[in-house]
Amino acid sequence: MVKLKLRVRTVEVTADGDGLVSHAGTALLAELADRVGLTGSLSGALASTRERRSAHDPGRVLRDIAVMLADGGDCVTDLDGLLGQERLFGPVASETTTHRTLKAVNEGVLARVRAARAVARERAWDAGGRPDSLTLDIDATLLTARSEKDLASGNYKHGYGFHPLGCWLAETGEPLAVMLRPGNAGSNTAADHFEVLQLALAQIPAADLEREMLVRTDVGGATHAFTAECRDARIGFSIGHPIDQQIRDQILEIPENAWVAAIDSDGEDRDGACVAELTDQLDLSAWPQGSRLVVRRERPHPGAQFTIFDEHGYRHTAFLTDQPGDIPTLEMRHRQRARVEDCIRTAKDTGMRNLPHQAFTHNQTWLELSLIAQELLCWTRLLLLDARLRLAEPKRLRHRLLHVAGRIGQHGRRVRLRLQADWPLGYRAHQRVRPPESQPPALLSSRRSQRRPTDDHNQADATSACPRSDPSRPSRTR
Repeated sequence: MVKLKLRVRTVEVTADGDGLVSHAGTALLAELADRVGLTGSLSGALASTRERRSAHDPGRVLRDIAVMLADGGDCVTDLDGLLGQERLFGPVASETTTHRTLKAVNEGVLARVRAARAVARERAWDAGGRPDSLTLDIDATLLTARSEKDLASGNYKHGYGFHPLGCWLAETGEPLAVMLRPGNAGSNTAADHFEVLQLALAQIPAADLEREMLVRTDVGGATHAFTAECRDARIGFSIGHPIDQQIRDQILEIPENAWVAAIDSDGEDRDGACVAELTDQLDLSAWPQGSRLVVRRERPHPGAQFTIFDEHGYRHTAFLTDQPGDIPTLEMRHRQRARVEDCIRTAKDTGMRNLPHQAFTHNQTWLELSLIAQELLCWTRLLLLDARLRLAEPKRLRHRLLHVAGRIGQHGRRVRLRLQADWPLGYRAHQRVRPPESQPPALLSSRRSQRRPTDDHNQADATSACPRSDPSRPSRTR
């Protein structure tokens, strides 16, 4: 028999340590929020809700909630993980104060919070996070409500809860906007799609509004009204199209030599997949001028369900677009819209799955804080991490970076966070906390000045929190 040796040595546990902090890596998110101006902008947005100067800054309270959600929490009580670590995270509001701050956010304050997000995004993009292209992916998802909540209702999958509609930036994974809707909201409501698109455009810096943009949706966005609005806003579209009987008849008449091999993102042919265009065979006059209908056939995965129409072992899909170019490239770009499902999945893992409040407006506020948490994780990956973690999902970031322990030390007026010397990411984290001198001054501003703002600074933050209320700002929408 083999004698098992469970542990090399006995570990003695004592509670006499000093300066130890858990989840020390989470301080990187709080530092990033301060340096891109998010904390200051949130303070200005909620300045009218602050009852007295000695109370907790409501902007910092919202920042702490977003950091908590990014760290894996899903309710207000999870803020307890930051308590007792004031030297690293600063004063943390109590549960009662946090609930009071959340309930003070009405529609007007929520609009200013969104404007604060836009200000922070512009600074993050100026610091090196600006994408090379702009592709907006719109999709809906279902959120289950475990108790009675305002406007929660049954959905088409026989569940109960909400049916939010959101928009994510495909190039970076940043969440631009999410609109909370009742569970019985329609999947192809053109007004909801366009409202989410307007909220998403408000998050894009003014200097980037004139760049070419592409909106991608599933068949829920295949409405004449939505595509017409996209055309009026000078935004291209690539939208899933349902296959009706007329399209089926035309697909069956496509000669075999008219099918072209589909391609993958690397330009290589995709096995068992072909594409063809039906623009000339169908009447598309009701759609915006220049619209094209492309169909795709592919061998389904094992176990997939067939229909009577799917003869010869192929399954077919179709999409409508107004983009020029060869159809394999257009189909490949439309197929990449599936990545939005990963964005939705990680969003639910970052506070979006659980809506803790009874009131509908308060749950919309919670969704907005979930968006901030997702943005902090995205900006951390884009601006502060190397190639190994730049594509990491939140779960991996938490286990590799955010949940690391450390020791706080203070020498004079300088506070130092000491990490384990042989921690694999220790040297890179130490270097990345200090932004290079080539970055904009907004990222190099003193954190001390943001913690103790003067009255003039408060007035400046309140003014800069809502720059998009200026009617002179260019708009991509009518």
